[in-house]
Amino acid sequence: MPISLPERLQTRRLILREPREADASPIFEAYTRDHEVARYLVWRPHQTVHETENFISYCIEAWHSGRTRPYVITLHDDEHVPIGMLEARIASHTVDIGYVLQRAHWGAAYMPEALVALSDAALSHPDCFRVQATCDTENKASASVLKKSGFVMEGCLERHTVLPNLAPEPRPSLMFARCR
Repeated sequence: MPISLPERLQTRRLILREPREADASPIFEAYTRDHEVARYLVWRPHQTVHETENFISYCIEAWHSGRTRPYVITLHDDEHVPIGMLEARIASHTVDIGYVLQRAHWGAAYMPEALVALSDAALSHPDCFRVQATCDTENKASASVLKKSGFVMEGCLERHTVLPNLAPEPRPSLMFARCR
């Protein structure tokens, strides 16, 4: 049976929900155009809101296809204002995750809260044995977030990910996982 993840997750402070077309403009304003946010990500900062609209359209299609669950992260008191995203890419027995958070919310422990909720939900599924994530070896903040979320560093993957904001060639990544 394929791994299925909830349509919606709620934590003490956050809501993780399905993406909506109306999210594009607030996400563009919040972080997709922010060079510092995109520094360690696999995409370049968006130059126009149209780029973010295309991205959100892709996320909506991916959500409905079941390939991935690109959750929009919002605060409990206003689920119409996205502050980040957490994507869960589903494989046979593994969920691979990637995430981004608006810079104004860095340091508030929102991402560990979201990661714990998602990984707990995934690992509660009988066919999911592993939730994993990678981050660049220089991305100390992301490594810290993963450790705070209960992920264990398993090793370094050489020449693993191209981060276009840093270099044209693949860079090493740290592999983290939570397993059951």
